[in-house]
Amino acid sequence: MHPYQTAPAIAFWSRAVSKGFDPRQACSRDGPMVRATDLLASVGSCFAANLVPYLGRAGLRYWRVEPPHPALADTPAENPGYANFSAAYGNVYTARQLLELLRRALGYLRPAEDRWYCDGSVIDPYRPGLRYPASGDAEFDLLTAQHLRAVREVFLQAAVFIFTLGLTEAWVSAVDGAVFPACPGTVAGRFDERRHRFVNFSVAEVAADLDAFVAELRRVNPTVRLIFTASAAPLVATATDGHVLAATVYSRSVLWVAAEEICQRHIDVSYFPAHEIVSGPQAPEAFYAAHRRNVTSARCADRHGRLLSRLRDRSISRCGSGAYPSGVGRSSDVAVADHCRH
Repeated sequence: MHPYQTAPAIAFWSRAVSKGFDPRQACSRDGPMVRATDLLASVGSCFAANLVPYLGRAGLRYWRVEPPHPALADTPAENPGYANFSAAYGNVYTARQLLELLRRALGYLRPAEDRWYCDGSVIDPYRPGLRYPASGDAEFDLLTAQHLRAVREVFLQAAVFIFTLGLTEAWVSAVDGAVFPACPGTVAGRFDERRHRFVNFSVAEVAADLDAFVAELRRVNPTVRLIFTASAAPLVATATDGHVLAATVYSRSVLWVAAEEICQRHIDVSYFPAHEIVSGPQAPEAFYAAHRRNVTSARCADRHGRLLSRLRDRSISRCGSGAYPSGVGRSSDVAVADHCRH
């Protein structure tokens, strides 16, 4: 008798993938993952934005804290990327960017390069695609403070927080290392090789950022449950010297390993294999559009429906040694005050 003789069917490629592949079996937990009354928030890339409509259609409470003001009903809407998530932070591609967003929202991080002046407008480097940028510093300060207050509420009140990891490549400030969502000069601003530099985060760096994010978030929201997933969209372009295909595989591999490390380290943190379901060798060719980058809308619906079926009847509890950090049982305001002193 050897261990494989008693292994379940999902342990064998021939039984779990080659024949009768069921995406629901790729993520198995016990108990409820999301309750009907839970406030659900998310952040991530454009791929992550595709998830949001299906959450609402499934009857889950997807939380938005920055809806357009009723007085602006007749005004052209903000660019779509800023209306897709719980707050108007736009796409968040890297673990470092997410960690810095949390720290900015809690009030103890202010990037050195916090605004760009361009053609009479004041541009937010961390939301460079806003359709309506500020016209001056005073307006910029008010809009930024209002936005960060909204983001703070997302972090403090969400019962379940989903983060779709998108990239390892990023452009950062050479002054303090603050991560931009896009290379300066591509969406807005101007690129300056003296002030902007390229980074490609390693497994250790991504894991450290995710680890810090979980710990710091739970100091102010001790009971939050987290779900990590990875984008199925390949890189648009790479800033490395290599081929974009190799760069894409590297990025996904790093994100997978780092996410799994954190899931093993903390309780109530889980990885859902959405990327693997969409892009694995078992997936039909029709899952991707002809140019092989975007996931087709019909297949997105299928993928998200599968995910939702798991959210409603499975748990994300882990058996690892992770535990909640200090702050459990205290009010959010007290926890924030304590956290900001760290």
